[in-house]
Amino acid sequence: MKFFVDTADVAEIRSLAEAGLVDGVTTNPSLVAKSGRDFKEVIAEICAITPGPVSAEVTATDAAGMIAEGRVLRAIAPNVAVKVPLTEAGLVTCRTLAGEGAMVNVTLCFSAAQALLAAKAGATFISPFVGRLDDIATDGMRLIADIVQIYRNYPNLKTEVLVASVRHPIHLVESAKLGAHVATLPPNVIRMLLKHPLTDRGLEAFLADWKKTGQTIL
Repeated sequence: MKFFVDTADVAEIRSLAEAGLVDGVTTNPSLVAKSGRDFKEVIAEICAITPGPVSAEVTATDAAGMIAEGRVLRAIAPNVAVKVPLTEAGLVTCRTLAGEGAMVNVTLCFSAAQALLAAKAGATFISPFVGRLDDIATDGMRLIADIVQIYRNYPNLKTEVLVASVRHPIHLVESAKLGAHVATLPPNVIRMLLKHPLTDRGLEAFLADWKKTGQTIL
């Protein structure tokens, strides 16, 4: 399973990349706004940190505008994945840009039917939002299971399932068990994956015993 980090914070991305925990990056207008920096400069800097896909989202709502913006974003770096919403205009844009060789991430997916349409439009990634479904008392993991099953039924569909709106490690583990290709996680959730109280307790015990020996390795 590939890990994408869901942030526009360049320092966070660089830190996680150094630990080998970043296979790609996803951003959105809200995350870029939070950074307070120029959008295209941020995308260019992120693309230089990781060779993996970096999702940069269009802001137009009509197909002509999305296509024009997508072409500008593609020109920033070869690893840019143009991110479009799951609307009719978004799917027209997906079909057009994918036909030109672009990676396209279709976002804001909340149903298996939407995911099937995105795959037929040539999406590189489909981004189902599990956390937001959980927020309205709907099983986000059920959606992941349905999409994975449908895609497996039709091997000609090459779209990868990119699990988004991941709120905690259980979302990640369940998605991996179901066979999702990618999960995009906020930096704090990635770091939560490292934590277990028995790991901390075990390390404390080992270090206490080592101290008693009076030895040093260096």
